[in-house]
Amino acid sequence: MNVQKKSGRAGMALIYFFLVIWALIVLFPFYWMLLTSVKSFAAYNSEYIPRFWTPNPTMENYASAFTTVPLGRYFLNTVIFTAATTGLMMLVIVPAAFAFARLEFRGKNAVFSFFLSLMMIPTELVIITNYVTIVNWNMRNTYWGLILPSVTSIFYIYLLKENFEAIPDELYKAAKVDGTSDLKYLLRVMIPIAQPTIVTIVILKVIECWNSYVWPRLITYDQNYFLVSNGIQQIRESGFGRENTPAMMAAVVVISIPLIVLFLAFRKKIMAGVSRGGTKG
Repeated sequence: MNVQKKSGRAGMALIYFFLVIWALIVLFPFYWMLLTSVKSFAAYNSEYIPRFWTPNPTMENYASAFTTVPLGRYFLNTVIFTAATTGLMMLVIVPAAFAFARLEFRGKNAVFSFFLSLMMIPTELVIITNYVTIVNWNMRNTYWGLILPSVTSIFYIYLLKENFEAIPDELYKAAKVDGTSDLKYLLRVMIPIAQPTIVTIVILKVIECWNSYVWPRLITYDQNYFLVSNGIQQIRESGFGRENTPAMMAAVVVISIPLIVLFLAFRKKIMAGVSRGGTKG
């Protein structure tokens, strides 16, 4: 027994050792980004050998990031784009998932199979068709041009449908016997039960919108509609980003903080929602 306990402890110690090493590898770029953002421009340029600490941290770079480029405007555009896209998507996918999970209509399985087959289409082809459509509708450099192509997701419909189907049919039948409408049953029963999965979908969509780069880059050329990802690229390509790396890193830190806080605050719900989405019964 003692030998087994010792071998078990040694195995756990080895596992934790590798987990710590892996955590340091993953977290080091974030540390380096934060460290660079608090170094003065002169101190950063005088380092022939990079230092892993700075004796005189400064917040000047954060002020420069907001005053030299319209970072606040990019931030506001991203908040509007993320909130509107996520809200509209939930209004689309929740009823769609409910219909595929609970309602009976002719061709339901064929339609759902067709939707799933659309996931096999390369993203590049979808971007091309969306771009042509938005240009023909004269929606370049508009919020609607940014939002409309992202208001639905077949994957999220599938994930939510699987979660809805895990809810016992007896609840739905009992609600129908009591005269409850489908909408009321969805709002009062299914959505509260599926809350972990819904929260997970919302968080994942927020992260997706916040990190969106290719589509906003294609559809906007007016700085008034740039998102933070495009703003960072513009900063990097401009003289400001090339000359003042600490200020560039300060801008990246400001943009990254909301997502980091969001993930840390809801990490348990994300894991619970993903695990529930693939479990039936």
